[in-house]
Amino acid sequence: MQSTGINRKWVLTGLIMGMFFSALEQTIVGTAMPTIITELQGFEIFAWVTTAYMIASTVVVPIVGKLSDMYGRRLLYLIGAIIFAAGSAMCATATSMEQLVLYRGLQGIGGGMLMPLSQTIIGDIFTAEQRAKWQGVFGAIFGLSSVIGPFIGGVIVDNVSWHWIFLMNVPFGIISALLIYIGLKRETVRLEGKANIDYLGIITLVPALILFLYGLTFGGDKFAWASSTSYLIFGGALLFTILFLLAEKFAAEPVLDLSLFRNRVFSVTNGLGFLLGLGMFGAIMFVPLYMQGILGVSPTKAGSTMTPLMIALIVASVVGGQLLLRIKYRTVLAAGMIITTLGFYLVSTMGLDTAQWTAYLYMIALGFGMGLVMPTLMIAVQNEFPKSRLGTVTSASTFFRSIGGTIGVTVLNVVMNNTFRSNVETMSAEAKAGGGEAVVQTVEGIEKSGVDLFSVIVYPDKFPLPAELKDKVVLFIQQAWVDSFETVALTGLVFVALGILVALLVGGKRIQRDSEKAKDGQSAHAAH
Repeated sequence: MQSTGINRKWVLTGLIMGMFFSALEQTIVGTAMPTIITELQGFEIFAWVTTAYMIASTVVVPIVGKLSDMYGRRLLYLIGAIIFAAGSAMCATATSMEQLVLYRGLQGIGGGMLMPLSQTIIGDIFTAEQRAKWQGVFGAIFGLSSVIGPFIGGVIVDNVSWHWIFLMNVPFGIISALLIYIGLKRETVRLEGKANIDYLGIITLVPALILFLYGLTFGGDKFAWASSTSYLIFGGALLFTILFLLAEKFAAEPVLDLSLFRNRVFSVTNGLGFLLGLGMFGAIMFVPLYMQGILGVSPTKAGSTMTPLMIALIVASVVGGQLLLRIKYRTVLAAGMIITTLGFYLVSTMGLDTAQWTAYLYMIALGFGMGLVMPTLMIAVQNEFPKSRLGTVTSASTFFRSIGGTIGVTVLNVVMNNTFRSNVETMSAEAKAGGGEAVVQTVEGIEKSGVDLFSVIVYPDKFPLPAELKDKVVLFIQQAWVDSFETVALTGLVFVALGILVALLVGGKRIQRDSEKAKDGQSAHAAH
């Protein structure tokens, strides 16, 4: 796709604004959830406030990428911004958890359109060397918005109202749309003959993802893993996945072109993005909860734990983009995954007595590692394909990282819930044997009343218990939770450690500078 009539400053401003707020919505809700649950109730489905957004945004990514190659980026970006702003406004009006989940899904469709289109437009309007700079910046923005979300959420909840977590997106979404509309004045669209939209791919991909994630979320809770319900749900997910792959094989314009996987860089970077997403979002989701529930800090301070991670991620993203002009993809990616793995190990060692400054140091290690990897994945894959395919390949990269994050949040939430339940049962048996009958009876009574045990350690003063008994109950629940948190961190570590091996398979390529390309072109011309 060739683009003319572009005001780069306006386009960049609009893209930065759109990407920041759409990515922010993936994590900003986490810190506010205790307050939202208290007001709207519906604890049993609260995880779907995050999951609904991530499912919707994940599903729409490959679809919008293909459509943008057909019809251009401008129109689809405008539609995405309008949907995102409308969904945000509706979330702020929710009066029940069910409504909030539904509106978050709508918001996710808009957000899922904005993220890949932002990176695709960058690929359209800059050369490969310039992309290394700007994709590093945009990788930093994506990481910044993801990790600063808990902090912003905490500030808003502490000082205003949780409704403003969603309302603040509306004006910025509209401004972003206007800037892109004005900045991208004209586009020459790659549309040869009649467009063939892959409807069959779309209608098989959506239920495959939803069934799979639904099964992971409620397996072992609403139904047993080894049950007819479980087999039906996961069997349905497998069936729709097979149908999706068959549809893509024969589609004229597939949502996900399977032939792209013949390219080594494409295959490896997408696999690595998937693994990074698996571990990254789970860590970001649970660390603020650890700070609130275990170290007893306020929502605002819990979110601020992510500030060192954010700063390290931004620095590493910019540094990583520049390193790619000098060294190979493989070196940058492997180094980033090694540092990220170290960060996950350090996080897994955090316990009841961990100091706040120690947590900050561990966040720096995590952030620096992820910051090296995130922009490199996008830069490498965009450098492999012509501009006419940038929408498809950019969306595919965003899709695999996003689906990794979606599955990661779901899987690690399941790990947390199941291990926490198991820890409580084991510790209850030990406490009864050691004469702690009163503590166990109190914990069981709280559970039977429908109150989430985590809320006990976040808001202990809301429970009218004798001081000595309350302290023992809080310590009991904290110990069970922190042991589960360790398991979650180690599970994330396995994902990112596997990513080290995957990174080594990417090959020995690096980005050529524009000056190097010019010399190669002159040499080829002289030889001719």
